[in-house]
Amino acid sequence: MLRRLLPTLIAIGCGLLALSFGLVALQRIFAQEREDSRAQLRSRRDALEEYATQALRHTFSKQLEGNLTALHAAMGDPLAPSEGFFLQFRGHQFLPRLTLSTPGARTPARRQYRELSRALTEGTPAEPWVERLSRLRAVEAALTAKKLTLANRLSDDLLRYHAEHPLPPEQELPFVLLLLERLQRGPSTPPLVRALLRDGLPEDLGGIERSAGLQRDLLRERWRFTQPDFNFLLAHVVRVSTALGEPSADFLARAQEPGTGMLMLPEGLNGPTLIGERWYVERKGEVVRGLAVDLDALLRDLARDMSERGHFGKGGSLRLKHPDAVQPLETLRLEVSVPEWTAAEAAIEQRYGLKTILVAVCGALAVAIGVMAVVAQRGRYRYIELKSDFVATVSHELRTPLASIRLLAETLERKLSKAPEMREYPERIIQAADGLHFLVENILSFNRIDKGRWNIKPTRIKFDESIAMLRSDLVDNTSVPVRLTADVGDAEFKFDPSLLRLLLINLARNACAYNRRSPVELSIRAYPHPRPGYGCVVLFSDNGIGIPKHEWENVFRDFYRLDSQGSEVHGSGLGLALCRRIMALHGGSIAIENSSPQGTTFSLFFPETRHERPEQPS
Repeated sequence: MLRRLLPTLIAIGCGLLALSFGLVALQRIFAQEREDSRAQLRSRRDALEEYATQALRHTFSKQLEGNLTALHAAMGDPLAPSEGFFLQFRGHQFLPRLTLSTPGARTPARRQYRELSRALTEGTPAEPWVERLSRLRAVEAALTAKKLTLANRLSDDLLRYHAEHPLPPEQELPFVLLLLERLQRGPSTPPLVRALLRDGLPEDLGGIERSAGLQRDLLRERWRFTQPDFNFLLAHVVRVSTALGEPSADFLARAQEPGTGMLMLPEGLNGPTLIGERWYVERKGEVVRGLAVDLDALLRDLARDMSERGHFGKGGSLRLKHPDAVQPLETLRLEVSVPEWTAAEAAIEQRYGLKTILVAVCGALAVAIGVMAVVAQRGRYRYIELKSDFVATVSHELRTPLASIRLLAETLERKLSKAPEMREYPERIIQAADGLHFLVENILSFNRIDKGRWNIKPTRIKFDESIAMLRSDLVDNTSVPVRLTADVGDAEFKFDPSLLRLLLINLARNACAYNRRSPVELSIRAYPHPRPGYGCVVLFSDNGIGIPKHEWENVFRDFYRLDSQGSEVHGSGLGLALCRRIMALHGGSIAIENSSPQGTTFSLFFPETRHERPEQPS
């Protein structure tokens, strides 16, 4: 057969090869079209991303320049807001302010304040407070006597002495706080005393370098006090500020300002850098300046500006392409996301996918056509071979029993009256005739069922009656001893009686033909189907030579015969094929349940009921 198919295979192969070359070339064209379209979108995106990146860098630099005045003010004035500013000089961080107090619960400043208050009221204290408290008493007495001129002169002397004899901040600040509380008289408070709260002493008293005001000094020296001490001084400073009518809101804000702590700069910081997407810093020599930035807000504003300029439509957004913790501005890049571009990319991919599917379908269709052509050609040759085999088989099978009938009949005619041993010849003649009749009946029945010309007449049949009929058929139609056991209970179903008889005798004769044991043992068992209302299952077992597993489906093919592995087995190869056709005609099925050299078991499924089919004219 392969030799006959070779020209067809060569022609189909050449056609498929040429078609494959064309489809590959077409697919390359589609791929190039996709790459060109994507390159155009990518070029436009790269240009906009570069524009957005440069605009963001310029925005950072411009914001820092615009805040330099406020940054320097925060550096020089503890009362100035410092949130969002960064300043480092020679490795020391000045902004944001480190607002942490000394750890612990000790309160030396509170104790110092109370000791001074008690000494001022009760007696002369120890050095270095003797002169200070003596002068403070004098100023307080003049104010009580409402001698304002004398009080101003005495307060000037006190503050001059205070400026010329400085003390450590842990002692100085409690004393200044006590001085303000004892000398404040509302609007009548001496100007220099009032100046101690926020402005500090004037330059002619030497205070330009010594004090910037109690509020500023307390904020600047906070690190020297524990938190309880600082809270104590803070409360008293706010109280005296309120009594003097001086502002204290900024002082309170700075005191409660949440410090961001130490900002760790990366090593090798040279140019402008974005740190943690929150801080923008620049180094100039030994000074590093920076400010906090709201990157998300900046990117939204920049995207809105680009949209208004017509660079992309509504819905466009910007984000960092590589959101690292430390990003030098020279390497920072933005990524542009535009819904229209995303839709365009999806459309490009969709078009490419559809074209690819079209190419694949064309290739698959061509292969399918080729395969179908080969299968059709092979089927044609196979049909011719089967036809020839069938004719040869039928001729052989018909010739053998006819020859036996003729020979035995002639012998019977000559010798029957002379030899008693010839009396069995009539029986053998009948068996040969029955074999011929069974073969012809199988072929005719198969042809009628295959052509749809068998008008089935299902009737309710008790299975044990069919088993009894099978026993009778085996006695009349087999030349080997057969032992049949059946356990079918009261199973019954609707089936055409003649077809059921043909089904069972074919299974039985097949078991006798492919068997080397004596007697041939047949077993028939019927079970209800596991699912209610689905009829019953019949297991038909024999002790034959078995069927190889790879042949389990082949044996049900038309005209298919197994190698008997021994003496020739007569038959047309239609027995099991006819059984499957009969079961299918009644809505049932037949299959090999298991098979081994010890025998084969067929499973037959009989449905519970079946609608009557309208009779067709034969």
